[in-house]
Formats: sequence, C-alpha cells, structure tokens
Amino acid sequence: MNQGRLSLVATPIGNLEDITLRALRVLKECDYVLCEDTRVTGKLLHHYEISAKMHRYDAHTSEAAHEKIINDLEAGKHIVLVSDAGTPGISDPGVLLIEQARAADILIEAIPGPSAVTTAVSLAGIAGNQFTFLGFVPQKKGRETFFRALREYEHPVVFFESTHRIIKTLEALEQTLPETTVYIGRELTKMHEEMLVGSATEIIRILSDTPVKQKGEFVIIVDCRP
Repeated sequence: MNQGRLSLVATPIGNLEDITLRALRVLKECDYVLCEDTRVTGKLLHHYEISAKMHRYDAHTSEAAHEKIINDLEAGKHIVLVSDAGTPGISDPGVLLIEQARAADILIEAIPGPSAVTTAVSLAGIAGNQFTFLGFVPQKKGRETFFRALREYEHPVVFFESTHRIIKTLEALEQTLPETTVYIGRELTKMHEEMLVGSATEIIRILSDTPVKQKGEFVIIVDCRP
C-alpha cells in the first residue's frame, strides 16, 4: 500500500503568478484538494488548467469529516491542504488537521511560498531581524488587552485585520499608541499594492479621505521602539 501524504501548499496572496512550480505539480498529482472556499481555489486551479477535485475545509469542518480525511490518508491518498491565500496553518483552521495527521503518523510535507507576513515585513523595510506575529486582532474578548500589550514588545509586532474592522483597529491604536509609527500593507502583490506609513491618526485620515483604500485584508506592523 502506498503511504498517504498531506501536502501543505502555499498559494498566492493576490497575484496568481506567485506560485511555485512544485506547488503546481503537487496540485496536479494529488487525489483531492482541501480548501476554505472552493470558488477561490477554483479560480487558481482554472487559471493553471488544473482539474483537481476540491472539498471544502474550514473552521466549521465536522469531526466526521476529519475522520474521513485521516482515513483517506491512511488508505494511501495524497491530499493537498490550502488556505484561501498564503501559507496554510498560519492563522488558519488547517492546524487541527495537521495535528490529527501527525498524531496518526501521516507523512506531512510543506510546499512553501507566499506569506502576507513576510511580504509586509519585507516591504516595510524595518531595521532589525526580529518581529512578533500575533495573528488576527481579537474581535471582542481580549481586544483592549491586545492593544495595551503592544507597547511591551521590544521589537516590531505584526498582525492581521479585515476590511470591516480596520478603522476601529486604527482608532484603538490612536488611543493607546498615538505617537507610534504604524505600517499598513494593503493590496499586497496586486496592482495597487502599497505600504502606508505614519501615525494611526495620519493613516485614519488617508483611509477616510479615500474609502476605497479600506477594502481588502490588511497586514499591520506596529513599531514601538524608540
């Protein structure tokens, strides 16, 4: 019996050209692809004329579905896990499947590629070789604590925010860290890619004056160093 394999494939965060040759080969060879949204992944597969089967996998995937996936892997299937964009397992529900596959002694491989975190840090050009990644800002519980704790870090902090909460997050930064430099990466790898740099107040003004800039997913970098 062939050994099953779970491949963690990084996909483009915006520009569809940002995918490796290895990733394309694995997507063509696998038995099926687990993805957060079949429409998003379907667009990528269609662009590269790949006819792989897709199954939905997200934060609401049931225990029964997890059991079936593990059974398929144990039966020798080659399954690919992707997120909607970037590297699976980074602020991503795929971590549960990865844990279960490892517990079942399944072969797991990473096919690296795009990451919004490293893309934003690179584009920001911040001195030093350390930073802390905090995932998404808490929506409710722990939100105030999250912002108050930012000043305690001795190196830049990176986190994600969505289009629906970007202004509220900037207003929280305006209150807790009014003098701190904030970097906002938006439309990363796309035609209108930009890195907005300034105080939270200055960036709120930019986004308010040009509402279209509030759309999309954001990578925020806060640098509290003197």
